[in-house]
Amino acid sequence: MLDDTLLDDPAALQRADHDHALLALAGAGARVRTALRLADAAGVAALRPDGRPRGVLVAGHGSALAAAEILAALAGTACLVTGLPPADAGPVAREDRRLRATPSFAAGMTWQLPGWAGPIDLLVIASADGDERGLVTLAEQAYARGCSIVVIAPDGSSLAEAARQVRALPLPFVPSALPEREEPTAPEGRESAGYRPAEPDLPAEDPGALWAFLAPLLALTEKTGITQLPPGSLPATADRLDESAVRCRPDAAAYTNPAKSLAARLSGTVPLLWAEGPLAGAVAGRFATQLAERGGRPALAGLLPQALLAHRGMFVGQFGGGADPDDFFRDRIDEPDPLLLQVLLLRHTPGRSLADPDADGGADTDGPYEQPADDDSPRGVAVSRAHRLAAAHEVRLTEYASGRTDPLHALADLVALTDFAAVYLGLAAAGG
Repeated sequence: MLDDTLLDDPAALQRADHDHALLALAGAGARVRTALRLADAAGVAALRPDGRPRGVLVAGHGSALAAAEILAALAGTACLVTGLPPADAGPVAREDRRLRATPSFAAGMTWQLPGWAGPIDLLVIASADGDERGLVTLAEQAYARGCSIVVIAPDGSSLAEAARQVRALPLPFVPSALPEREEPTAPEGRESAGYRPAEPDLPAEDPGALWAFLAPLLALTEKTGITQLPPGSLPATADRLDESAVRCRPDAAAYTNPAKSLAARLSGTVPLLWAEGPLAGAVAGRFATQLAERGGRPALAGLLPQALLAHRGMFVGQFGGGADPDDFFRDRIDEPDPLLLQVLLLRHTPGRSLADPDADGGADTDGPYEQPADDDSPRGVAVSRAHRLAAAHEVRLTEYASGRTDPLHALADLVALTDFAAVYLGLAAAGG
C-alpha cells in the first residue's frame, strides 16, 4: 500500500524521481512552444496543400501512438486517422549492437503499411529515438507506394537522415532539456555492504514526449485541414500546461494538488477508467498506459456505454465493493487490505464552470474538476447508468471533467492531471 504522507514530502519525491519525470511534465508547455517555432521554421507555415489526404497513418510506439489517438479524436469525421503500431519483432540488428551499448527497446521491431495505403494518403513517422531500423524501412516502403511522408525525429538520427532520402517533410522532435538519469542511492546503512541498485531493464519513456509529438503533428494537421481548432489554440495550450504544472507541483500540499489527491485515491485499487466521448477516451487510454509505465499498476480503460458491458463482470468478482460480505467476524488484523475497484469517469463538458458545473453555459474552468452525475443531457444517459451500476455494487465512482470550450485545452487539462497523478503514484510507492 502507498504511504500517502510521502506525497507531502517534496524532498522524498525528488529523491525518488531518478529520471526527473516531474520536471519533464513541468516543462511540457515550453516544449510545445519550441516545437511550434521549429515546425514553422521547418516549412509547416509555408505549406499550401491542395486538399486533405484520404487517410493519415501515424507510425511509432509509446507516446507517438497516444498522439495518433488524440489526433483521431480531434479530427472526428474529417479524415481517417489510424495509429500504426509495430507489426512484428525480430532480433536486434548487428549494426545497432555495435553503435549502441544499450539498443532501444524498440530495436528489432518492424512496421507494415496497410494494403490500402497509397499516393493519396499521409504517413507520419514519429520517434523520440530516431534510430529504429523498422521505421526507416517503413519510410522506404511508403516512398515506394507514393505516400506523402512526414518524419518527426531528433536531428542527426537515422530516421531524420532517411527523411531526406525519401523526400519527406522533416519536423523536429524537441527532446527534454533535463539532466541524465540519476542512479538510486544505497539505503541508509547499506553503503558498505556491497549494495548495487538494480539496473532498469525497461527504462520508462519520457512522459513529456507526448507533447513533443503532438505539437508539430497538430501544426501540420491544422495546415492540411484535418483538424480545425479555434484560432490561437496551439500556442495557448502551452499556457494551459504551465497552469497545470503550477497546480500539480511537488511542493503543493495534497489537499490543494489535484494530481496528488488522485494518486492517493487510486492507491490500493484496480482502476476502471471510463470515458464519455472520443476525446476523453484518448485521455483514458493514455492514463492506463501511464499507470502501467509510471505507477506499475494495471488499469482498464473503455468508452461509455461499451465499458458498462465490457467491465460489468468486474463488479461481481473478487475486486467488487461487496466482495466477501458474509464473513463479518473473520480476523483481518494480519491480512493486507484487499484491492477494490475504483471507477474514474473522464468527461469533456464544454462551457460548464467549476463553481456551477450543472449550468448550461459559463466561463471555462481553471482545470479539471470533480463533477456529480448529470442525467439531463442527451449524453448523460450512459453516465447515469454508470453511477447506478457503481452504487448498486458499492464501488466508488468519481468524475473528472474539463469545462473548457476548446477541445485541445480540455485535453491538456485532463492529460496533465492524469500524467502527474501516475508519476506521483509511482514515486510515492518507490519512496515507501
